[in-house]
Amino acid sequence: MTALFLVLRIIAALAIGAAVVGQIVTSLAFWQSQGLTDIPFRLTNFFSFFTIESNVLATVVLVMAIGLTLLGQSPRWFSVLRAVATTFMVTTGIVYNLLLRGIELPQGATLDWSNEILHLWGPLYLLADWLFAPGRHRLDWKHIGTIVAFPIVWAVYTLIRGANTYDPLLDGGWYPYPFLNPETSANGYLSVAFYVILIAAVIGLVGAGVIRISRLKRGPGAAHAIDDDARSGVRTATSA
Repeated sequence: MTALFLVLRIIAALAIGAAVVGQIVTSLAFWQSQGLTDIPFRLTNFFSFFTIESNVLATVVLVMAIGLTLLGQSPRWFSVLRAVATTFMVTTGIVYNLLLRGIELPQGATLDWSNEILHLWGPLYLLADWLFAPGRHRLDWKHIGTIVAFPIVWAVYTLIRGANTYDPLLDGGWYPYPFLNPETSANGYLSVAFYVILIAAVIGLVGAGVIRISRLKRGPGAAHAIDDDARSGVRTATSA
């Protein structure tokens, strides 16, 4: 099982990393074709997409997982990081496929195969990895706070930055997703607030599900879960 997921993680890391790089190259070519010279601004926009940030994190986590597997290590903090990456990727997949599929995002031309990996296959693999890969620790519910912290900061950053930028291609402030743009939303910030609350709820529910999976005594991946409380109890009994 460990060898299988070592191979799968290598493939997934390469695929997701290639998808991010492929979309950057495609976007750069599009901006140049439009005669745009504000490339630093465009690149900042690109890395302000929650999708891109989630996929970059997923790639880093997968590479770290490969290294830790080869070293025969499975620290608890890494399970927390895996839970964060899994939650973000699954949320990305849910939000994109329910709200954004078929909508052109302000990133330049979309690279189709990259788009599918970033929004569908990457999230599906991270979920499967969390369910079935060995080395998953039993997490505490307090880690929900760790999971939702970054999305809250990201939402605040997105709204503040959008209100203080101007994109000539859009003739207005730059926002990564249409539902976060108060300039084009039917009810302005009221509509934006609704979607922010909705997405926060999705992230919270997905995060809770991810933690719940880690706490299962039986079920998918249970044979590979590491119960720190149980191990602590064994050590205490032995020392007594």
